[in-house]
Amino acid sequence: MAVLGNILWFILGGFVMGLGWWLAGIVAFISIIGIPWAKACFVMGRFAFLPFGYEAINRRALSQKNDIGTSGFGTLGNILWLIVFGWWLALGHLVAAVGFFIIIIGIPFGIQHLKLAMIALLPIGQTVVPKDVARAARQKNAQDYVDNLRK
Repeated sequence: MAVLGNILWFILGGFVMGLGWWLAGIVAFISIIGIPWAKACFVMGRFAFLPFGYEAINRRALSQKNDIGTSGFGTLGNILWLIVFGWWLALGHLVAAVGFFIIIIGIPFGIQHLKLAMIALLPIGQTVVPKDVARAARQKNAQDYVDNLRK
């Protein structure tokens, strides 16, 4: 089902939104200081091209380790991102979501656009993994949390 969803998604606008992410990545990369943002753009752009079967997850939740993108620098990076690129990409996804919500068959695509709009606002510190991996990471984190409470 994910393959069919990705094919339809790509044809019905995923290609355009993925290009938007990659364009933002190229502009960020050219600026040299924007290279960390460019990397996030290319990862999320690939996700925008084919989102079904994958999920964006915080890298800290996935690896249980902090890195520069999940630290205070990542927060600062997300604020700068939001001001320069984030709101444009989020607006594009939001407009596409509204268009898909108008037709019943487009509701799953509208939901995906809303997820991508949220990611567009704060992409630093996020990564894209298969849904099974994200679910397993969340279950492990929940189990670790419960184990810590019991101690």
